[in-house]
Amino acid sequence: MKNGLEDVVAAETQLSHVDGEAGQLIIRGISLDHLAGQASYEDVVALLFEGLLGPMPDRTELARRLGEKRADVFAHVGAIDDALLELPPVDIMRALIARLPDGDDLETALRLLAAPAVFLPAALRLKRGESPLAPTPALSHAADILAMLGAKLPSRQDVAALDAYLVTISDHGLNASTFASRVVASTKAGLTSSVLAAIGALKGPLHGGAPGPVLDMLDAIGTPENAETWLSDALDHGERLMGFGHRVYRVRDPRADALKGALKRLIVAHPANRDRIQLAEAVERSALAILKARKPERPLDVNVEFYTALLLDALNFPREAFTGVFAIGRTVGWIAHAREQALEGRLIRPRSLYVGPLPQQAA
Repeated sequence: MKNGLEDVVAAETQLSHVDGEAGQLIIRGISLDHLAGQASYEDVVALLFEGLLGPMPDRTELARRLGEKRADVFAHVGAIDDALLELPPVDIMRALIARLPDGDDLETALRLLAAPAVFLPAALRLKRGESPLAPTPALSHAADILAMLGAKLPSRQDVAALDAYLVTISDHGLNASTFASRVVASTKAGLTSSVLAAIGALKGPLHGGAPGPVLDMLDAIGTPENAETWLSDALDHGERLMGFGHRVYRVRDPRADALKGALKRLIVAHPANRDRIQLAEAVERSALAILKARKPERPLDVNVEFYTALLLDALNFPREAFTGVFAIGRTVGWIAHAREQALEGRLIRPRSLYVGPLPQQAA
């Protein structure tokens, strides 16, 4: 028995491989280095869905059908009432997804990919007192998300940055939300049920809730000159440095470099954000030096949340929406794992070790 299932192998998969010692992420046989910044979200959908949902349409047809599904699910935005608007954006998104029918076919899968991409921008606009914007099916998935969020056609650089993010976080082994998706799929409940379970796991602060606090930390530090003093003081008070350390990686998280590259390309188009990335790089350098000196026995490096926060902030997503944007990108992985489990796996039913009291024996 291992508490937290540390290093316990619970599934075989052809979808992704996380090599924590080498700092490598492989998605369907392709290194993340060759996907991020080069492949679109639609490309990764085709890659991860291949062989799991029947015959796949070609790339153009897949994009067209995904666009149609975004238009279809927009009808559910009308269900957002005052009570829902009191909830965090990810909870509004989850509530609307729960309105969708369960199923295990490609149409269900595409509908589930479309849903968070439509529901999150709509919820954010309504929270700002603005009307939701209908999808434009002819746009790419990333472009339509940004258009629904900001009321204007996004730039090519903005679309490329969001595409790089969605691709980078599309799948990542048997993390908590993906495992939740597979557990539900093993009961044959359907893809909508699997995605809802995954979102419930994702919203926990130990899994999907770290990117926002990264910005809070950068705001508190303020300038590169303050980084070393602020970080040292935080560690002296037992605080955790947000955006550093990972359960699996013993070296640098490869997704951090993929997102840092995407962010730097975005900054070329948005030079106003240049000071922000200079601050982040100064914080990264100081944090790594301090952590190495204080905790030489623990390999702590920058993780995906650090540059996620900066990238999504530069794309004008509010901090409270970061978990929801993560869900937009990871839904493709959740669905692929759910289908793989349903097709090839068994009902997931581990045992527990009882450590409670025993009944009293009669005298």
